This record gives sequence, structure tokens and C-alpha cells, in this order.
Amino acid sequence: MNKASGILPRLAAWEVLQAVSAGAYADSAVERIFGKYLLITVDKSLAMEIAYGSIRKRYWLDCWIDFLGKVPSLKQPPLLRWLLHIGLYQIFCMEKIPASAIVNTSVELAKSKKLGRLALVVNGILRSAVRYKNAGVELPKPKDPLLRLSQEYSIPKWLAEKLIIWRGLEGAECVANAFNRIPSIDIRVNTLCSSLEDVKRSFESAGYLVDHIDDSNSALHILNGSGDVENWPDFNNGYWCVQDRAAQWITTLLSPNAGERVLDACAAPGGKATHIAQLMGDHGEIWAVDRSVHRLKLAEKNSKRLGISTINFLVADATCLLEIKPHWRSYFDRILIDAPCSGLGTLSRHPDARWRMTPEKIEELVSLQANILDGVLPLLKVGGSLVYATCTIHPEENSHQIHTLINRKPELFLRKEYQLWPDSKHYGDGFYAAILSL
Repeated sequence: MNKASGILPRLAAWEVLQAVSAGAYADSAVERIFGKYLLITVDKSLAMEIAYGSIRKRYWLDCWIDFLGKVPSLKQPPLLRWLLHIGLYQIFCMEKIPASAIVNTSVELAKSKKLGRLALVVNGILRSAVRYKNAGVELPKPKDPLLRLSQEYSIPKWLAEKLIIWRGLEGAECVANAFNRIPSIDIRVNTLCSSLEDVKRSFESAGYLVDHIDDSNSALHILNGSGDVENWPDFNNGYWCVQDRAAQWITTLLSPNAGERVLDACAAPGGKATHIAQLMGDHGEIWAVDRSVHRLKLAEKNSKRLGISTINFLVADATCLLEIKPHWRSYFDRILIDAPCSGLGTLSRHPDARWRMTPEKIEELVSLQANILDGVLPLLKVGGSLVYATCTIHPEENSHQIHTLINRKPELFLRKEYQLWPDSKHYGDGFYAAILSL
């Protein structure tokens, strides 16, 4: 059955949830599973919304299972828990699907995947959910502000606690709400071969709604983008690439000039490296370094599509570049460290990260970031500039990391630092950036 109202997109979404619960990244799980079922466009869109929505709302959906069922969500068999998630998400969060279709397809999936004896549980919980929704009954809200924030916005309790500490309750709610909005689709126009107005005109001619993004001469916001970006106007011509507005802003802080030597120390998947080349007029020496062979190959592929020739690609660990390239000591005019981080600024775009990340993992990342900074700093010329950036909002990875570095290395000068929060004032991802000079 290959209709948007049928089983196949739900089955694909269910398998994505299973893969993510086993440790897979949502993006890679979606690519693999959607390819397995060869979903048509309408099914793919439906499966995508169900899968990402169910991942995003995981804790909130668990609370509904606890409220409606006899067995707590965390004691449910995992396959049943994920199946209930996709059913409950459709009932409470998707308006255009008939309740009967949601219940029937969920029960049918249970029977077809060796959960036949639990089909009555699926039927009972989902039908109760439909009755509560029709009666306007809402999930009971905890009295504790921390627990309420965690439940209402479906974020881990440790993260809810941190947000309240960092931003106060009102500010925490703004940030948590941004975690759950549909992420913007921003593109960066490749000004080496096209212009902002030409690309905007091309998209609008194809029926897309496009907005300019303030304070940028190369960024556009696609309001109604859907389907594979490879099929969007002028993709194969290399006139643009997908890149969040905040990520574009980070690269401009580096202020590279034509003819300079520039290092992108943690380059994959390559968006910032190609932006650096664009800002330099594709004239100079750029090294894009990353330890992931696969991701660096994607960066190289994208660079070729954009027609860029000045980027050199090197698979290496940024913590020990001087051992590999001893002549790189004091070699680079500018260095960008887009450091591995918790990704807490991009939870709307990567909803599974909220469940994957833990305080213990953040401690490990803080140590790795410090090692990268120590490994890369000897490569910077005297008088050169270094931009340290993350796509997180955690102070330990950001301002604390940089001020600890300066205390260790007083020869460094902090020219400026920024923290962008994903909230009502800023529509893009959350980012931090510090501009350092030697």
C-alpha cells in the first residue's frame, strides 16, 4: 500500500524511531530507511514529519502513554513504545489525518510486526487519546517549573534545569520553544557565479516563496521548500548551497582576504570552507581538514559543484596537525575552528541530539575542544586571526572554554565574542563565536 494515508510511510517512520533509539543519527537513519522503501514524494514528506515529530516530542509522548496506559512508557516493550509514539503524534499534532486511519494503520502495523498480542493495547491507548483530544482534555501539567518545562517542550530534565539557570524561566521557555519549531531552510548564494537577485528570481519563477535575510548579501530564506534539494532550481549549476544563516554569519567573522592562507580545522561537511573561498574570490590557499573520510568527501563533492578550486582537503586530526605538517607552524593568516560540540543550538534541526547528549558527553567534548585549540594555535601567524565557533549554547563549551584558554595563553587577545540564542529574537540556529588574535 503506497499511499499517504496507508501503512508504508508509518512503517518507515517507525523504523527510523527504532534506529535512533539504538543510537543511529536521525538523518542517516532517514536516508537509509527511506531508500529501502523507495518512498514516493508524498509518502516521504509524511514519514519525515511523523518520524522527526515523534523524536522531537519523545518525552511529551511518553507522558501521554503514562497518562493513558496501565504500564508506564519506560516499561513498555521498545517496539510498542515507538509505535504508540507515532500514533499519538499523529492524533495530537497532525490535523489532516482522520483518527480512524491513524488507529487502524497503527493496529495493522502491530499485527504485521509480531506485536499481534499487543494490538489491543495499541487500539485502546490510541482510541482513548482520540476521545481525550475531542473532549479538549490536555495532559496534566506538573507544578514544578522545571518538570513543566521539560514536559511541555519535550526536553531532558537536565537541559531544562540548565536553561532556567542560563536564561531564567521566561527566557528558558523561549529557547525551549525554538527547539520545537520547524527549522528554517536558508541557502547561501554562490556569488562567484550568480547573484542574490538572480537566484531569488529563479526560485520565485518555480513557485517558491523567498525572503531576504537581514544583514546578508548572500543569504535567502526559502519559506516553502520541500522535497530533495537536488531538484530545486539551479542546484546542479552550483548557484547556491543550503546553509543556516547563523553558520553563514560565523564565516564572515573570519574576514578572509584574497590571497591569504586559511585553515578550516574541523571542516566537514564543508559549508564554511566553501564560504571562505567565496569571500576570498576563490583566490588564495585554503585547507579543509577533518578526520572523517566520508564527510570530507561530501565536502569535496560540494566544492566541485560550486565550481571552487582553491580548497585543499586533508583527512587528519586537528589536535596533531603540527606533527603531520611541521612546516605549518605560524603558516596561516586566518584559522577557523568550527569545533565538535553538543549541538544544543541546533535541536530544531537535529531533534535526536537532545536525547543523545548528556552532561557527561559534554565534559568529554569540552576536553576535546581544548585539545583542538592547543593543537591548532601554533599554526597561526603572529598578527593572524582565529575564530572559534560552536553550534551550541552551553557556556562550558563557549565562553568558559575561551576564557580558560586566554588564562592559559596570555599572548592571545580576545577581540570579540558572541552568543546567538535560538529564540523569538533570532530565527536561525544557536551559535557561539569568539574572534582571537595573536
